[in-house]
Amino acid sequence: MTDSDEASYADLGNAGLEHLLPVVHGMGVRFTESEPGRCVAVVPIEGNGNHFGAMYAGVLFTVGEVLGGGLAISTFDSSAYYPLVKGLDIRFLKPATTDITATASIDPDTVAKVTAMAEENGKADFVLEAELTDTNGVVVARTVGDYQLRSIGR
Repeated sequence: MTDSDEASYADLGNAGLEHLLPVVHGMGVRFTESEPGRCVAVVPIEGNGNHFGAMYAGVLFTVGEVLGGGLAISTFDSSAYYPLVKGLDIRFLKPATTDITATASIDPDTVAKVTAMAEENGKADFVLEAELTDTNGVVVARTVGDYQLRSIGR
């Protein structure tokens, strides 16, 4: 993969946020990296604060959850499959008082298993774990998402 491929995956994901999920786009969530098996998104503290000066919990949840879609765009054949979230658990560890970076990845063996199962059954479940860190590298939250890859038109 070239740097331009990585940029195009992130750009594609950002265009999706803007047009398909305008509320997420309005929060300032942006994909900064997207490659097969890995996705990174950021969200600014500005405009996303709560009543005590930290980032609103719903914004943290959102930036953790959208990684499933961003990762699916760069990892699976988006002309044949689309992702959906079945559930997401979040553990808030520290107040988020700066911009946040959310990172998630899955290994190549899992990608191969999910792809094979989706080809055979028209859908396949996968789990995606993410860490949300502040600008000082402190982990402020962790998510565990249950996602499903589904065949288009099946």
